[in-house]
Amino acid sequence: MLPIITEEISTEIFTEAFQDVQSWRKNMVQYMKEENPEINSAILEVAKYDENIDLKAVALGAYLSYRLLEVATENEGVTLES
Repeated sequence: MLPIITEEISTEIFTEAFQDVQSWRKNMVQYMKEENPEINSAILEVAKYDENIDLKAVALGAYLSYRLLEVATENEGVTLES
């Protein structure tokens, strides 16, 4: 079961990400390469699927989702399994 993403968690992550979206996304690319390379590869595969998809927008949404779930899981005292 997925953890509950509270308004507080959303606010925290959105504030963190939207202070400097480009830097945050670049940092998440590096973090994901180390933390969960399979998910990072899946995100990049989306861009290869359709040339009309904006890779940066897809990556931002995916990294935001991952980070929201990661923090919510940590707050519930559960660890994400890889």
